[in-house]
Amino acid sequence: MPEWLIDILITLTKIVIVEGVILTAVAYSVYAERRVSAFTQNRIGPNRVGPAGLLQPLVDVVKLLMKEDIVPAKANRLVHALAPGISILVALSTFAVIPFGDKILLAGREIKLQIADVNIGILYILALVSLGVYGVTLSGWSSNSKYSLLGGLRSSAQMISYELSMGLAVLGVILINGSFELDTIVQNQFGWKWNIILQPIGFLTFLVSAFAETNRTPFDLPEAEQELVGGYHTEYSSMKFAMFFLAEYANVIVASSVITTLYLGGWQFPYLQTFGLPDMLVSILQVLAFCGKVFLMVLFFIWVRWTIPRFRYDQLMNLGWKAMLPLALANLVLTAIILTLFKT
Repeated sequence: MPEWLIDILITLTKIVIVEGVILTAVAYSVYAERRVSAFTQNRIGPNRVGPAGLLQPLVDVVKLLMKEDIVPAKANRLVHALAPGISILVALSTFAVIPFGDKILLAGREIKLQIADVNIGILYILALVSLGVYGVTLSGWSSNSKYSLLGGLRSSAQMISYELSMGLAVLGVILINGSFELDTIVQNQFGWKWNIILQPIGFLTFLVSAFAETNRTPFDLPEAEQELVGGYHTEYSSMKFAMFFLAEYANVIVASSVITTLYLGGWQFPYLQTFGLPDMLVSILQVLAFCGKVFLMVLFFIWVRWTIPRFRYDQLMNLGWKAMLPLALANLVLTAIILTLFKT
């Protein structure tokens, strides 16, 4: 079999496995959200379908598939149908460049545990994050509803505002590592040289921006039910609504994965490679370390949602422009000055 064909088959296999795991994780992050919220509010939560309610996500999918797909009479039907697809596609595509492990040796071939090893991985992620706003904005416009339109406008303003802080926070990591390649950034965090220790201000800025980019509480103004019924997805039902719902949780998992990669050592387990373990076991433990960190970050996203109340819109914009942006800029300048002094 030609070498190029083997490489294509390996890449396709990685795509199928990773996207399958992500979609399963998305479904069960909804279950985790319902269980954590029930615990926080002293309720029981889903416990009827399957042991401890573990089959509830499967039943929810079947229920949504069977519901009627309603489209407003004066909506732009083409854009209305495309918008949720844009949101879920962008969310799932972002994971292509995130390394979830180092390397694994199978049948004498060394395989990188990453779908696409590109040397501008960070730029790829930032570009897709920028595209994510189109799904929400177009859904708000195409629905021909005032509530939906206001939700879409809120989301576009919110994402643009916090993308600046996110980009500046990432620049600090790029300066320290001297690379846009995510795998190199992870390898440079060997031991305890995690970027959360080297870039605490950048980590805080990126974390807050990630909450705003994923429209999670306390930044869920685009779908605030008190003012906008459901915001940008008010006029959606059936699987179109489900795609927006899944895109939100996929974005949470992707944001947690990016935070883990950039600031929490990625797949690094402190000094694991120095323990003298078999290579296969080391690779498995590295993947488990990555998954464990992502899981804890997803739980943090959920915990914050059920702990902190929603901001007012003016508070959200003031935080983005008057606090996060100057803080991220100051962190970038301070990082550049320190690196220049140490090099000289």
